[in-house]
Amino acid sequence: MNHRERALAVLNYQPCDRLPIVHFGYWDETLEKWAREGHISLRAADRWRDGNYYDRLVGEKLGFDFNWYSTFGADVGLRPAIRKRTVEQMPDGSRHVLDRNGAIVVEKDGVVSIPAEIDHILKGREAWESVFKPRLQWRAERLHRAKVRTEQKVLYFEEGGLLALETPDRALPLGLHCGSLMGNIRNWLGLVGLSYLTADDPLLLDEMIEMVAELSYQGAKAVLEQGLSFDFGHFWEDICYRSGPLINPRLFRAKVGPHYRRITELLSQHGIRIVSLDCDGKIDALIPTWFDNGVNTMFPIEVGVWNASIAPWREKYGRELRGVGGMDKRVFARDYAAVDAEVERLRPLVALGGFIPCPDHRVAPDGKWENVQYYCERMRQAFG
Repeated sequence: MNHRERALAVLNYQPCDRLPIVHFGYWDETLEKWAREGHISLRAADRWRDGNYYDRLVGEKLGFDFNWYSTFGADVGLRPAIRKRTVEQMPDGSRHVLDRNGAIVVEKDGVVSIPAEIDHILKGREAWESVFKPRLQWRAERLHRAKVRTEQKVLYFEEGGLLALETPDRALPLGLHCGSLMGNIRNWLGLVGLSYLTADDPLLLDEMIEMVAELSYQGAKAVLEQGLSFDFGHFWEDICYRSGPLINPRLFRAKVGPHYRRITELLSQHGIRIVSLDCDGKIDALIPTWFDNGVNTMFPIEVGVWNASIAPWREKYGRELRGVGGMDKRVFARDYAAVDAEVERLRPLVALGGFIPCPDHRVAPDGKWENVQYYCERMRQAFG
């Protein structure tokens, strides 16, 4: 069996020769550190992107079979993106920077954490109409970024990402990226702005959701109409944190749920039965909306301090609820004994079926190369 066949077999509760060993990529700083240590080349660190040649090269050296985030889709973000620029230089050497989402963030040289957001230009209808709405129209050139060449069935990302030939014997699974129905809106407004807008101007929020959802639908539809085949659909959201959702679950169910249903029904019409969704944090309160509207695979199941696991979800929702993730990546910063303990913790979860362990986020800079290699070896020993 090849890796594609193994992944689909596990997620569909079918026999397979062994469990695929899957990852979710790496922080840029992690790759830079590994390059300095001599494990990979500087070229690989610089040119790595999810699913591309260098991703496969680094993954194979570590012992992974593939990156689950090997996905392909139309450009459904702001087009053109907002021009990034420094708004103000601060006395302490930090900078207030307007980013490509319209957020003003604090950046400082040498700091690698997620930048703190201090303001957003999207505060109401004026900025929505003048800045954001014109950038969210569907146009056929949104496919040009991906350079879909239908006569040869070639997928190619301009920025050096995924390259995949459409062949019957494709050895790696490939996902159709279906966009984001709420995560991008949260990026544009910020948590505080989103919270206020739900009360101050719910009609504007409805309009935002409708436009983003329509753009995501049209993007998925346009790619599928090229005659390309995909093994799974995939959404990105990131609308939860360690204590739960960043949006009211009732609002999310009522306003966003039907749009998931529309897209997952489109996927089903094209034979795509596995639909995964990337959301960090404690996602339990939002799972019913996703699950009831055709999203059946949770990813990356962050273990965190809240101990997320496929086990209680499987007990509640049954075998139709799958998962990819749930492996505590923090052990990569520790030692072999911690890796051994994590592999043993995963055994009963793998036995449930419909679950593929994967580091529960990108490997962080404290991850040790030898620990990641050892993890891949132990997974093959345990589940080969």
